[in-house]
Amino acid sequence: MTLDDYNRFCASLPHATHVVQWGGAHVWKVGGKVFAVGGWSDGAALAVTFKCSPVAFDILSEQPGLRPAPYLASCGMKWIQRQTDEAMDDQALCEYLAESHRLVTLGLTRKLQRELGFTAWRER
Repeated sequence: MTLDDYNRFCASLPHATHVVQWGGAHVWKVGGKVFAVGGWSDGAALAVTFKCSPVAFDILSEQPGLRPAPYLASCGMKWIQRQTDEAMDDQALCEYLAESHRLVTLGLTRKLQRELGFTAWRER
């Protein structure tokens, strides 16, 4: 996935906002809360970091090309960083980015969820 592909997909999610911060990382937020970070890569490929469920975190942490996200996972947060597409192709990454967006949205206040039109997500 290229940086342009990553930014285009994240921009397609409801109420997603973009900022470049933390040394050039492309950070995507919903309701002011981060759901994806593109950057922080040691290699040539784009590293993408996203929030996931505890079960997904346990499974993905063991897969090649994926690792607990630096800084975030060390603080006990369930965030994964995809460094290569060895175990997760771009389509699967997009599915995890959409789920990260949903998980972060569920953590917003009910008032903000209503303001953004996310009240139906609570019933899932």
